[in-house]
Amino acid sequence: MLGLVPPAEKSDLSLSFSASDYSLLTDLYQVTMSACYVNEKLAERPASFELTVRRMPSGYGYLIAMGLAQVLDYLQNLRFSGEQIEYLKQTDLLTAAPAHFWEMLAQGRFTGDVWAVPEGTAVFANEPFLRIEAPFWQAQWIETFLLNAINYQTLIATRAARLRDMAGPDATVLEFGTRRAFGPQASVWAARAALAAGLDATSNVLAAQKLGRQPSGTMAHALVMAMTATQGTELQAFTAFHRMFPKAALLIDTYDTIAAAQTLAHQVKAGELEVPAVRLDSGDLVELSQEIHQLLPDTQILVSGDLDELEIQRLRQASALIHGYGVGTKLVTGTPVNGVYKLVEIDGNPVMKEANGKLTYPGRKQIFRQSKQGQVVKDCLGLMDDASAMGQPLLQPVMKAGQRLVVPESLADIAQRTLAAVHSLPTTVRQVDDPSPMTVQLSTELEALTSATRRTAQKR
Repeated sequence: MLGLVPPAEKSDLSLSFSASDYSLLTDLYQVTMSACYVNEKLAERPASFELTVRRMPSGYGYLIAMGLAQVLDYLQNLRFSGEQIEYLKQTDLLTAAPAHFWEMLAQGRFTGDVWAVPEGTAVFANEPFLRIEAPFWQAQWIETFLLNAINYQTLIATRAARLRDMAGPDATVLEFGTRRAFGPQASVWAARAALAAGLDATSNVLAAQKLGRQPSGTMAHALVMAMTATQGTELQAFTAFHRMFPKAALLIDTYDTIAAAQTLAHQVKAGELEVPAVRLDSGDLVELSQEIHQLLPDTQILVSGDLDELEIQRLRQASALIHGYGVGTKLVTGTPVNGVYKLVEIDGNPVMKEANGKLTYPGRKQIFRQSKQGQVVKDCLGLMDDASAMGQPLLQPVMKAGQRLVVPESLADIAQRTLAAVHSLPTTVRQVDDPSPMTVQLSTELEALTSATRRTAQKR
C-alpha cells in the first residue's frame, strides 16, 4: 500500500547520539579484527599504536595538535551496553566469534596507557603526537574515534592559529562556521578547537554553553530586509536592533553600503545614535573599510564572507582599516589532516609498514625538540629514552591504566600554548604562503632499529 514503510529493521531516524554510544562509533573492521584476535589468543597481548601525519596538507608548514581532551574522556568512559552487544550478535557478521569475545565486550574497559603532546603543540609530518599502549583489541577498537576527533580538531586548530597569526594580536577573530561544519558534532568540536587555538569567540550557542563562554555574533540581512519592508527604511531596522542590542555590530551591506554608513554617520553626528561596530559581508573590503572609517572614525569595522588566512594577510597588506574578522566556511572545511594510526610494537616486538609512500617507523618513539632562545631549531625523532637523541621530549604520559594523569586544561591555557608554539617557529615554517615545513631527523638508534626490523621482516 502506498505511503506505508515496511518495518524491515529497527532504526533511529533521528541519528542523535550521546557519549554512551561512542563505543560503537567505530569501523566494522575494528570489530571483526578484535574478534579474530580473541580467536587467535592475541587480544590481550600488549600493543603500541602511534598516531602520525605522513605528510603536511598542501600549503601548511606546521600543525597544531588538538582533540586530546575528547580522546581521554572517550577512553575513560568506554563501555559496552547489553543493547550494543545484542545488536552486534544480531548482525549475522559475527556468528563465528568465540564466546569469550562477547564476555570480553561485556566486561570491556580501556585499561591502557596514553602518551601525547599537549594540545596546542606545533608538530610536523612523521612525528607521532599520540601513542596508545594497551591490550591489542582495545588499542585496535578505538582507532576510528581517535582519528575522527584528532584529525578534525587538529585541522581547525591549525587554521585558527594561522588566522590569529595573520590577523595580529589586537584584532578580534570570531568563529562563524557552524552552518558549514560537517555535522552538529563537528560544529561543536570546531568551535572548541578554534577557541583553543586563539580565536576570541564562537557564534555557536550550544558550543559556547558547553565551553563556559559567551557566544558572539551580529545580525543577518534578513532582519534588515524584513524591517525595511515592513517599517519603511533601513535606518529603522538599525535603530530597532540597536534599542535591544546597543553594543552589537550593525550589518550595513544589505543594499548600498556607503549610503548606509552615511546615514549612520549623520545619526551619530546628531547625537541620536551610537554605532560601536559595523559588519561588512561583501564588496571591496579594502576600499569600503577606508571609506567607512572616514565616515565613522570611532566605529569598529568587522568583516566576514569566505575569509581565510591568505585573504586576511592580503587585507592587512593593502592597508584595510579592519578591527575584526568573522571566519566560517574556510575555517571549518578544507584539505583534511590525514592522520594515520599504526601498530609499532606487539608483545615487545617492533613492527613497521613498508608499503610505497606509507612507511612507518618501528618501536615506541619520542619527539625531541631542540630550541635556541625560544626558537625551534630542529626536531629529532627517536626511541623512548633514546641516548642518541638530544632535545626536549614532547610526548608526555597523560593516562595510566585507563585513568587520567592530567586535569583538563582551560581553553585559555591551550590558546597561550598555541600562541607560543607558533611564535617559536622559523618564519619560513610559519608563513601561510608557500611555507617550508621542517624536516624531522631520525636518531641513530631509530635508524638502526628500522634497519634491523626490515631485515627481520625480509627473512620471514
